[in-house]
Amino acid sequence: MEIVILTGMSGAGKTEALKCFEDLGYHAIDNLPASLLVNVTELGAAGGKTINRVAVVMDVRGGRSFSDLFDSLEALGRRGIPFTIVFLDAADEILVRRFSQTRRIHPLESEGLGVADTIAEERKLLERLLERADVVLDTSHINIYELRDKLQEVAGDTGRVGFSIKLVSFGYKYGLPLDVDMIVDVRFLPNPYWVEGLRDLDGTDEQVSKYVLDRSETAGFLDRLEELVTFLAPLYRRERKAHLCIGVGCTGGRHRSVAVAEALAPRLGGCGRVSAVTHRDRERS
Repeated sequence: MEIVILTGMSGAGKTEALKCFEDLGYHAIDNLPASLLVNVTELGAAGGKTINRVAVVMDVRGGRSFSDLFDSLEALGRRGIPFTIVFLDAADEILVRRFSQTRRIHPLESEGLGVADTIAEERKLLERLLERADVVLDTSHINIYELRDKLQEVAGDTGRVGFSIKLVSFGYKYGLPLDVDMIVDVRFLPNPYWVEGLRDLDGTDEQVSKYVLDRSETAGFLDRLEELVTFLAPLYRRERKAHLCIGVGCTGGRHRSVAVAEALAPRLGGCGRVSAVTHRDRERS
């Protein structure tokens, strides 16, 4: 049996994520008490129907039971039952806006605390779980269809032997991406933005790519980064981490980071399956 544990911030999209996994054929359970997680394994032959994949939402709505989650995870590990923790997150201001728009009550809301305060309290409660998560998805600026695409990738990797790598280019002026494991800064490279004829192009264009990549410092950087990921990949696998998301950042996310991410992808094929290369801010600059 494969178990996907959906957790994260209230308002980040866990309900929609559960619907997506249900559509993908998972047996879906919402708001499961942590103490019952191990009992999910008994669903394998429930009602004469074979259940091989289960998706459960576990979050702060579980109250005191939620604190038992880590004991339950250890119990799954001792039984050799594979599980993937997917943590959904979003920027605080986005969460506040969503609660305002839907007029829903935050599960931690109490007298005297506003939504922003309860969000801060929830972050503290989930901090340890965030560190344990196998996949972190930032839903701040994606729609439901993009979320489903990301979750379908997760579902495709769940239980699969191997190691997947994703690359995301971004611009620092638009903020750091939340759903990455490692960030590399390529602002040390000369910026094509200041070169006549290159400003309106992006890093996938041959002229910009050549300008960024045909430099000894770029080649040296790519060699060393490839060496680092090659070293880290087996260590991540040893700790049951099946996914590695690398963020590549420059000032605007249009030129240098895009070119470097595109060049890095084929180099990392020996470390794992490069499942996606996305350019978050390429069209924004």
